[in-house]
Amino acid sequence: MAYDDGEVRQQFSLCFECRWVGGQPREDGSETKEVRWVSPADLDSLSIHPSMRLRIDHALDEKRTSPYLG
Repeated sequence: MAYDDGEVRQQFSLCFECRWVGGQPREDGSETKEVRWVSPADLDSLSIHPSMRLRIDHALDEKRTSPYLG
């Protein structure tokens, strides 16, 4: 994954399906710039790396019956 500042990193993602039950999200102090709950309807207004957006779109795909591989 190449960033605007020239940094290149290998991406590693773990994806979980969850249900929000309460609390406030918070930054971890090193890996995150901003954390918040958002509605899927608001995703288009956010700056999300295309590879991350693909994972989000897969998670929201109601027609999915098995994991996405690859």
